[in-house]
Amino acid sequence: MTRVEDVGSRRLAARSASKDDNPAAPGAAAPDEQEPGAAARTPVEHYFSARPASAGDDREVRLVVDGQAVLLTSGRGVFSSDRIDPGTSVLIQHAPHPPTSGSVLDLGCGYGPIACAIALRSPRADVLAIDVNERAVELTQTNAQRLGLDRLHAMQPERVEPTLRFAAIYSNPPIRVGKAVLHELLTTWLDRLEPSGRAYLVVHRHLGSDSLQRWLHEQSYAVERRVSVRGYRLLQVGPRPGPPSDSPG
Repeated sequence: MTRVEDVGSRRLAARSASKDDNPAAPGAAAPDEQEPGAAARTPVEHYFSARPASAGDDREVRLVVDGQAVLLTSGRGVFSSDRIDPGTSVLIQHAPHPPTSGSVLDLGCGYGPIACAIALRSPRADVLAIDVNERAVELTQTNAQRLGLDRLHAMQPERVEPTLRFAAIYSNPPIRVGKAVLHELLTTWLDRLEPSGRAYLVVHRHLGSDSLQRWLHEQSYAVERRVSVRGYRLLQVGPRPGPPSDSPG
């Protein structure tokens, strides 16, 4: 495939460096989550590189999608390897279902819970899951094969065809990487939405969801908050009109 601009890889590398930005939700866990704190997270430095040194030690994580429970293979060196992250769970449970066809992106896929949920709900859609972490890409592809999701493909961002546009994007994005890096990551991929496409981002209120929503509005994206669950805001983002403007520094 043709290589996409390097900025996508750099932003996703930064994402991997801070994938523990969404804190565990207080109170009772959702049905497909373990209790917060039930399993220790892998230290951040283990999965911010393309080839995490701590990769291995496979384990199974239970994912529930519309009442259907499936098991995913996870392992050390990827984000939230012992459970479905609470923010990811909010996104899966409360975001609108993906379109039935077209290309759908999971931005920063980890071992693939969001991508697998998308593919289970829309088996005729072409689901693309991207992550800078090679181990995450391998695990997502393994889970796609395990579940028979033959239209789900995982890869590193530089392999994405640069002309590809998306009917929908789903992401549990980083926050603590800093505004400049976060903003470039988001504009890089949000500007690849189809005119009628929508993106769904989950961010905790203590980590700047409201300021992110304001910033997206200032950049001319059509943005609204769909729901707030246990402090997690689910933002819906539509494409901005006309040619994309420069990302802020």
